[in-house]
Amino acid sequence: MRENGFRAEEIDTTKPHPARIYDYLLGGKDNYEVDRQAGERLVAAAPEARIGVRANRAFLRRAVRHVVGTGVRQILDIGTGLPTSPNVHETALEVAPDIRVVYVDNDPIVHTHAGALLNAAGTTGIVLADLRDPRAILDDPDVRAVIDFDEPVALLLVAVIHFLTEADKPEEIIATLRDALAPGSHLILSHATGDFADRSGAAAVYSKATASMNLRTRTEIERFFDGFELIDPGVAQVPFWRPDTPPPPRSREIGFYGGVARKLT
Repeated sequence: MRENGFRAEEIDTTKPHPARIYDYLLGGKDNYEVDRQAGERLVAAAPEARIGVRANRAFLRRAVRHVVGTGVRQILDIGTGLPTSPNVHETALEVAPDIRVVYVDNDPIVHTHAGALLNAAGTTGIVLADLRDPRAILDDPDVRAVIDFDEPVALLLVAVIHFLTEADKPEEIIATLRDALAPGSHLILSHATGDFADRSGAAAVYSKATASMNLRTRTEIERFFDGFELIDPGVAQVPFWRPDTPPPPRSREIGFYGGVARKLT
């Protein structure tokens, strides 16, 4: 049986998947024993991992509220992962009732679970696609049914680019997506780093998963914002990007950078 181009046997539950590891660290239930084991190895290698993924999720919510507050009413969330409430569309609806969101992920299991987010008005969509083929995402009819690329869009690449190797040409992928966006669009991006501690052991956990973890420095991550104008405070550790509550303990150890930027032209 084939669904959206994937056969059932192509859904690999024998290897850890980044989305399901992330779900486990967030306290979710949409994961398998192999994912839970990988999550525990990750925490052993990087004790702040659970704090970090929660801080990253909090950054996402703050960034979405900010961007929607500027007037953006469309969100393209690529690499969304398994649904975690409050979801992106739920967060955006707190600010504006007329928001439209498309979630994109390459895991059929994510696609199945996220399908529950669809609503009858057609203002929320879920597409099974791979970030490595950005043109296919942009041209997908289900994306186009919800997103009008002639109007500003918030592009979310949250905790996903670090699963691309240099051979995947991540800067070119982001540039392709950027060039499709209208002026006034925003990029929300977060990315794992080893700037604050040796996290090679954490990265090694993903060597047995369906995607590798590729840690990058702040300078390397800033290049992903080329063609956008970063808003204050620029690229920062996620707990310190416009915090609205006191940062959690051990925040200085968290190996996630995040930033929000606007496309001017």
